[in-house]
Formats: sequence, structure tokens, C-alpha cells
Amino acid sequence: MLPLIKLENVSFSYTSKKNILHNLNFNLNKNEKVALLGENGSGKTTLFHVIMGLLSVNSGTIHLFGNLMNSEQDFKKYRTKIGFLFQDSDDQLFSPTVIDDVAFGPLNIGYKGEQAKKIAEETLKKLKIYHLKDRITYKLSGGEKRMVALATILAMNPEVLLLDEPTNGIDKKHLELLIDFLKNTDLSFIIISHDEIFVNQVTNKKVILEKGKIIT
Repeated sequence: MLPLIKLENVSFSYTSKKNILHNLNFNLNKNEKVALLGENGSGKTTLFHVIMGLLSVNSGTIHLFGNLMNSEQDFKKYRTKIGFLFQDSDDQLFSPTVIDDVAFGPLNIGYKGEQAKKIAEETLKKLKIYHLKDRITYKLSGGEKRMVALATILAMNPEVLLLDEPTNGIDKKHLELLIDFLKNTDLSFIIISHDEIFVNQVTNKKVILEKGKIIT
């Protein structure tokens, strides 16, 4: 079976002086739940941006779901299959209410109003946060925002999740909901986190990004 994500000899730098990623190789396979570890500034978030095609690599190749990514159009075809949770929930939430935010993705890919609303409601139920449906987004707590941001990407029915510090600003109650979802989901994912207890609970593989390369 082909990897869901495959990076071969990928290098990336913001300037010509120093590579953030250097001849990096990495595969994410089906059923893998991976913790991506490394020091602050090691390039973990940069790697997520490279996988999403938000940054163009200097060299190397990226395959998503067995397909070589050569252009922005190539990445665009597969972005809905990869749910990317940003470090800061406020970067992901922009609609007036929770239901509007979660329905936005389905609407954007062609679902009609009632269909999109139904998908959003089912997603909120899956995460056990349906009671937030009509809340004003900017008035949510940090933990509530984290779970709603996760709902916005799950409503797109992705096959892979990239979760950047998902426990940032989260309280105990919503952390338990997050852990319950991640332990029971069939989705493959990569998590950036410094919370060792958390990653031990929800992942089945750990890799370290060090000096621009993945160490397993």
C-alpha cells in the first residue's frame, strides 16, 4: 500500500544561508498515529506547511496519496483530504457562530445549505460539543475554540490530520474529549506536541526532527 504522505530528500530554507529541512525523508502510512517531536525552531510547523504546499521546497519530492505534487494545482486537489489544525485557533475560526464556522468547509466544496448544516451538526455531535452549536465563536473559551477548530477540519471528511500543538490553551474537560476522539478515530495523523503524556496516550509512533532531518 502506498504511503498517504511521502517526502523524499526534501530541503527547504527561508533564506539561502540555512536549510530548515535538509534532505528530509518521511512516510505517513495508513493507520499510523505519529508524534512529531523536536526542539522549538527545529522546523516542525514548517514541515506541515511544506506538506500542505503552503511553502515551496528547494529540492526533493512530495507525494500525497500516491500522487506527485508538482504545482499549486496539484496540492489544491488534495488539501481537502488533509485536515490541518493551526497552532492558534483564532487563525482558523472566522464566522459569527460555531455552526457557521463548521459548515463553511462543506459549503465551500459544493454542499447546499441544509446539507452543509447537517454535516456540521453531525461533526459537532461526534466530538461531543453539539451544545456549542449556536455560540458566538469569539466568546468561546480556549478549550472550546480548540475543539471547534478541529470540527471545522473534520467536517471536510479528511483522510489525514496534521495537528499543530492541539493541546495549546485547552482545559482538562476538552483535553479529555480530544484524547477520546484521537484514541478512537480511524484517521491517520501527525501531531506536533511538547506534551509527552498526551502523545503517549494518542500516538503509536514517534519521530524527531533534528538538524533538518527525521530521526526515527
